[in-house]
Amino acid sequence: MKFNFATILAGVLAATPLAAQSVDDFPTKAMTYIIPFNAGGESDVSARFQQSEWEAVTGQQVVIQYQPGAGGAQAWSQLNSLPGDGYTIMGINMPHTILQPLAGSVGYATEDLTPVHYFHYTPNAVIVRKESEFETLEQLIEYAKANPGMATFAGSGSNSANHLASVQLNDAADIVTTYVPFTGTGPSITAILGGQTTAGFNYATSGVSQGDEIRILAVASEERMPAFPDVPTFKELGYDIVGGAYRGVAVPDSTSEEMRQKISDIVSEINSQPAFVEKMEGGGFVLTDVGYADMDEFVAARTEEYTEGAKALGIIE
Repeated sequence: MKFNFATILAGVLAATPLAAQSVDDFPTKAMTYIIPFNAGGESDVSARFQQSEWEAVTGQQVVIQYQPGAGGAQAWSQLNSLPGDGYTIMGINMPHTILQPLAGSVGYATEDLTPVHYFHYTPNAVIVRKESEFETLEQLIEYAKANPGMATFAGSGSNSANHLASVQLNDAADIVTTYVPFTGTGPSITAILGGQTTAGFNYATSGVSQGDEIRILAVASEERMPAFPDVPTFKELGYDIVGGAYRGVAVPDSTSEEMRQKISDIVSEINSQPAFVEKMEGGGFVLTDVGYADMDEFVAARTEEYTEGAKALGIIE
């Protein structure tokens, strides 16, 4: 369900008491959780998993609404116009919120946003269709070395986590491949399955949704993933590649420090719920627990990393 920001703003303001609410009692009513993308993607799936635990942790429901557009930029550019009372939160993604402003004017700057918790990431993965001749990453790399530029990788868009990973592999393995951007995860997987590309750089979650139709050659996680215990990490194979799309929760910049910490604590508690952990890990997600107290350091490190990536992508010099 799409919604209008003016409508939600008026509704929330009308329902919010003028007197400040005690953070200790928060929340005392349902919260709104805005997803800056269409339903069905990784951001939505992980938020739905959170939603089922939200009431158990807080005693209140969270209502998910969608504001897709411009790869998330439409919603992020309007985040700070929403009330900062804690009852409206928004999904936030990296590297999107770093690479988008570097690439051009998108209505917000990275430092305008206030993430309070990053609770998971979806590692990049090299994927081939089940009929592929390549059964290991090394076989694919050997082919790429013998045929510069001929190995093609489908991915979910330009200047994305997938695109950056392909550049990192080129550098780490000293190969030249061709990245083919699509408009999202779905179309890129379709291209891989149809043999339109040699392979794909996608998120490991696709390995769950596609099952036996694809083969994962390597994942960009620190350790092997519970969902794919037989798939090696890039690190195991000698390539220092770790990363993907980090996802978390952000609030308007008018939100008090106490409320920012409270919401971070709620997300952290949900992260520890056994049913949530099982759903996330079974779905190919990797849990993180980067709370508000560590946010500045975490974002600064990622900004440095992705700025270097932006140079490799040609976004900046």
